Amino acid sequence: MLHEPAAPVVTFDDELRTLVADMFETMDAAPGVGLAGPQVGVPLRLFVYSYEHDPDGPQRGVAINPTLWITPTPTGEADEDAESEGCLSVPGERFPLRRAPRARLDAVDLEGKPFTLDARGWFARVLQHETDHLDGVLYVDRLDFLNQRRATKAIKGNKWGRPGNSWTPGVDDLEA
Repeated sequence: MLHEPAAPVVTFDDELRTLVADMFETMDAAPGVGLAGPQVGVPLRLFVYSYEHDPDGPQRGVAINPTLWITPTPTGEADEDAESEGCLSVPGERFPLRRAPRARLDAVDLEGKPFTLDARGWFARVLQHETDHLDGVLYVDRLDFLNQRRATKAIKGNKWGRPGNSWTPGVDDLEA
């Protein structure tokens, strides 16, 4: 499911509100800064986000049926210290990845009301990462050759993606 594009959300009801509340709880317990529907087995175009360190103040919400616009991604190698990201779908691993420095997200909220987010820096990275999930792309799919080999080795070594192999956010500490 993680490599399949998600379907648009068409029904805005109590079931959707419960799903979003559960996703916030899972993301917070992990802990993470974003969580997309496909990551919890729901192939719908929605994600939750929570980024406390944005220069414009803390950002927290849900983006449903988003469209993302980004500035050009800088060329050159990603900085291991400044540009490494992780993912709840590849737990315990971090790899450097270049992302666009700015992003604009157009989406709707739980009531179907449109909104726009203009983001830069790490918050722009969060929005790109979560939107990728909705398009069936994992961040490890975007890595350069060497880091993609390292990621593939880690995924195989930990047996991620195999039936029955899972972890529980807030219980299992995979970063230790």
